[in-house]
Amino acid sequence: MLGRNKNTAALPGSHSAPVTSSEVMERLAEDYMKDRKWRRVFKFILLGLFLLYIVSAIFLASGGAGVSTSQPHTALVELNGVISTAQGDVSADKLNASLKRAFEAKMSKGIVLRINSPGGSPVQSDLINAEIGRLRGLYPGKPLHVVVSDVCASGGYYIAAAADQIYANPSSIVGSIGVRMDGFGFVGAMDKLGVERRSLTAGENKAILDPFLPVKESQQAHAKEMLAIVHQQFINRVKAGRGERLSDSPEIFSGLFWSGEQAKELGLIDEFGSLDYVAREVIGQEAIVDYSYKPDLLTQFAQDLGISIGAKVVSAFGGQLKLN
Repeated sequence: MLGRNKNTAALPGSHSAPVTSSEVMERLAEDYMKDRKWRRVFKFILLGLFLLYIVSAIFLASGGAGVSTSQPHTALVELNGVISTAQGDVSADKLNASLKRAFEAKMSKGIVLRINSPGGSPVQSDLINAEIGRLRGLYPGKPLHVVVSDVCASGGYYIAAAADQIYANPSSIVGSIGVRMDGFGFVGAMDKLGVERRSLTAGENKAILDPFLPVKESQQAHAKEMLAIVHQQFINRVKAGRGERLSDSPEIFSGLFWSGEQAKELGLIDEFGSLDYVAREVIGQEAIVDYSYKPDLLTQFAQDLGISIGAKVVSAFGGQLKLN
């Protein structure tokens, strides 16, 4: 037919008659404009979220509603979770930096270190204990009190022992002053399966406590000696921090743990009390400002945005996000 453009094409997924190439270009242009609009909307959403984070950061920096670092206050530092290596969220680098900021704040009248931890690295725990002692020496007018939440055991108590006073709930779990090294032995299972272990070492003890080799008494004795040294260091820190407040019970350093009520009788804690109680009644400043470590604004923004977008995508396909 005269006047018809011979350059025709069928749109993907379409069962209608072929359309001209000019119509295809027009539709592609329309789709592009639509995409640009969505990109513009998405940019506005990102900008709005970022501004919201800035406002939230300013709000949190002041310690919350009606609390300002320029006014007298109680400084709070949180220790939650397993005390891990320098790369972890609960490490000496991060916690000591928070404690330093809390002590250096001109209007902080006292510091509360609130602990909820089953323990962890003895090295990190010792570094934090030592830093608390150093800061208390630099700022003798600012007390540091520990408030135990649910658990303050092992490395958590190692740190708590450096405080002026330790407060807990009667039902808190406190203690576990000991050191452990865990492992497994698969020698019997390998014998049953007919598996042979081949380990090449330079140094007769390089494969010490290898779970696939029989235990050597000399190597086991060496490991126990090392644990005893670390345990004694733990004991020394507790005795230095608690002094005559400790009872003479031989079980205190046995690795046992106790309820807050039992811990008070043993001298492991001083009194019962919560964060608000210590801030109001002990330090005398009911206003609380949180100096705990938090990821920087951009990192937190990226993390939260990624989680939010991921949840929306999964939800769109009928799935659910679960943390197990």
